[in-house]
Amino acid sequence: MKAVQATRFGDPSVLTVAELPDPTPGPGQVAIDVTHAAVGLIDVYLRQGLYRDREGLPQPPYVPGLEVAGTVRALGEGVTGFAIGEHVVALSATGAGGYASVYVRDQAYVVSTEGHDIDPALAVAAVPNAIMAHVALTRAARMISGESVLIHGALGGFAAAFPGMARHLGASRVVGSVRGERTTTLPYDALVDSAQLPDEKFDIIVDPVGGAVRTRSLDLLAPLGRLLVVGNASGDWDHRIDSNAVWFGTVTVTGFNSGAYLPAHPEAIRPAAEAALAVVAWGHADTKIELLPFADAATAHERMERHEVDGRIVLTP
Repeated sequence: MKAVQATRFGDPSVLTVAELPDPTPGPGQVAIDVTHAAVGLIDVYLRQGLYRDREGLPQPPYVPGLEVAGTVRALGEGVTGFAIGEHVVALSATGAGGYASVYVRDQAYVVSTEGHDIDPALAVAAVPNAIMAHVALTRAARMISGESVLIHGALGGFAAAFPGMARHLGASRVVGSVRGERTTTLPYDALVDSAQLPDEKFDIIVDPVGGAVRTRSLDLLAPLGRLLVVGNASGDWDHRIDSNAVWFGTVTVTGFNSGAYLPAHPEAIRPAAEAALAVVAWGHADTKIELLPFADAATAHERMERHEVDGRIVLTP
């Protein structure tokens, strides 16, 4: 198979295209002929070596990539509910394997897109993130219908999954924060400049940005509001939350990392997938998508590092 390998930890130049043996599915696994593989900021962090000492995460040489779309190639022993040639998306819990023309994943992490008329590039760009947004909002933030939601980095790859899912779950108001003046077709009530955040209070704030934005968010939470931490795009790894501000504001700070949560709770994936497919099919997650070949994986990572991407970059074999 054709694959992009990270030959060592380092800058984007460590990504090279290689020919590797085709993997075969074991019991309970599905092999996928990959047509599209999404590029995420977590791919960049793993390649940089930020998590090199975390148990269970990939070590060089490895194939990056968490999310793929394609068709079922082969079924492992005991797999039911899928057919050869069926269109699917899949997500990884290990951060590896996606930038390849063949991908193998446990059945629980593979979702059929048949019958939903979703382009595979959009499927890989939006469905896995929408699944994670559903789990984050329902299980980590414990969102209920009628609550208001603020989403930072509103047009970023992961953040873009949250407004549609929040609408699906009954949000009364959904606001996004961005740098400068921007427009979008995502289902926000308003976009605001992250340098001039509004005075209104929110029940849930979704923060994939971190740093100073995270600190300011505490003042924007209503009593019993929840700050949902889902990333650190700012790169400010030394930032800390003032626990006294949490106490005085009567608020909660909760994190969500799918790589930590989903392996322990695979039962969360199916209901989240049903919601995700509905949100994407309705056009509520139509994020901007740019297609690049595997040979340009290093370019994709360079642009991610420079924060030059709105929406998703998707690689093709």
